[in-house]
Amino acid sequence: MKKLKDILYKVSVNSVYGSTDVLVNEVCFDSRKVKEGSLFLAQKGVQVDGHRFIGKALGLGAAVIVCEVLPEEIKEGVTYVEVSDSSTALAVISANFYDNPSKKIKLVGVTGTNGKTTITTLLYQLFKKTGAKVGLLSTVKVVVDDKEYEATHTTPDSVMINKYLAEMVEEGVEFCFMEVSSHGIHQRRTEALHFEGGVFTNLSHDHLDYHETFAEYRDVKKSFFDNLPKTSFALTNLDDKNGQIMLQNTKAKKQSYALKTIGDFKGKVLEKSFSGSLLALNGVEVWSKLIGEFNAYNLLAIYGVATLLGLEKMESLRLLSELESVSGRFQYTVSSDNVTAVVDYAHTPDALKNVLQTINDIRTGNENVITVVGCGGDRDTTKRPKMAKIASQLSSQVVFTSDNPRTEDPQSIIDDMEKGVAPENYKKTLSILDRRQAIKTACKLSESGDIILIAGKGHENYQEINGERLHFDDLEEVMNCFNQLKT
Repeated sequence: MKKLKDILYKVSVNSVYGSTDVLVNEVCFDSRKVKEGSLFLAQKGVQVDGHRFIGKALGLGAAVIVCEVLPEEIKEGVTYVEVSDSSTALAVISANFYDNPSKKIKLVGVTGTNGKTTITTLLYQLFKKTGAKVGLLSTVKVVVDDKEYEATHTTPDSVMINKYLAEMVEEGVEFCFMEVSSHGIHQRRTEALHFEGGVFTNLSHDHLDYHETFAEYRDVKKSFFDNLPKTSFALTNLDDKNGQIMLQNTKAKKQSYALKTIGDFKGKVLEKSFSGSLLALNGVEVWSKLIGEFNAYNLLAIYGVATLLGLEKMESLRLLSELESVSGRFQYTVSSDNVTAVVDYAHTPDALKNVLQTINDIRTGNENVITVVGCGGDRDTTKRPKMAKIASQLSSQVVFTSDNPRTEDPQSIIDDMEKGVAPENYKKTLSILDRRQAIKTACKLSESGDIILIAGKGHENYQEINGERLHFDDLEEVMNCFNQLKT
């Protein structure tokens, strides 16, 4: 429990009605979670305005209401705090309530369109190998040293971030690696956090249903670096045309990595195969189990962060060579008759292009590349034809199918995709709405030596259809197909 006046420290307050000496036992922005003595913050969300639920929160025993617009009726014995921006207020209040845990831990945020999960997860792996206690906040899972929690968002809400970080501090965690999404930055979820460093991976077409323009999407990412303190580091990918932009206004120590230009951390891909890659990192050769140029960038970023956090360079390189690929990121299995199936989370045009180019680079002869791909429903529609264009250009055969259709008609999603297929590639494509059937068809079309790419869902073990989450795992499905074909 904490006094309200203590958790309002550094909050931009317009007015207060009632006592700030009142004790708060919990911070909530979801009225359903309010208990006796809670602080309820009315947040204007993307879909719902929390001000509508102030009455419900009071009925459940809220002791404090924080809001942008005061209700007409002020209840006796309740403290009301009026703020200009409830999202920023929530971030600062949450940090104060949990004693600002990000200041007691070395927190590194990773942002960009692709690579966030791989970089954060492998940094967690690498630092665990040094014997350190480590935390992870990622799309796939949240880990407090060895204790795992299921992740629900790329970047959790402000309350949960600080709650997890406080648990990490309690467990003696020294480092935490965190995915920082554009939604999370825009919705102020990362405000009031102290970052030891930030990493920019790349920027390509994604989330334009939310941000509306690419410039806004870029500028939201940039604002993360603008707000880093001078005691932090800002590590950017110089090969991305937006890499330098991220550093324009940062006060942090500027660092860079690159494969094609000169950076503080310079890499070169020497050899590549399905078993791994031989890289030169700052002139030292390292074998990695990770595959593809996009993973070479990920490894460079990891090497850069490890070095900037004080790990000895040769020790960093040794540990890099031991890292295992992340679930659903270029995860592959080989059938008894030598068909390789790759499962990858690629759900943006750039990520799909990277994976298919990697597969085509590894091909040694006339192997066919059969791609199974769909696009998510209720999301950015403009990337659908781009995804289909890339898949049909870089594959021998493409099966368009459902991803997570959510509340949209799966056929209309595929119709949008098909608009991107060039006339000369029409014959390469077919559409099968049922994802299980699409994967089975790809397996039946394959011959010895061929490569099947199943793109879009990666680590996800569900499909979202009409508000329902049904169990579905791409890797599980393709392995079942391989086993059935064997018999």
